Amino acid sequence: MTLLDATEGIEYTVKAIETDDEELDAFLFSLGCYSGEPITVVSRRRGGCVVSIKDGRYNIDNGLAEAIVIEG
Repeated sequence: MTLLDATEGIEYTVKAIETDDEELDAFLFSLGCYSGEPITVVSRRRGGCVVSIKDGRYNIDNGLAEAIVIEG
């Protein structure tokens, strides 16, 4: 299941980041988005969603959300 399938307000755990782009992987890691970390979809927007990772909130697009594999 990817972040696109997540329900708003429910905390999930990042299972993996599925991307071949090393820059994207490094960017997500800098946000605190890596395997084993909790992540919550705060709200959905057209073309993306707002997520809560650690103590921050970030707006990510659907392409990025599709690369984040989660488990509930």
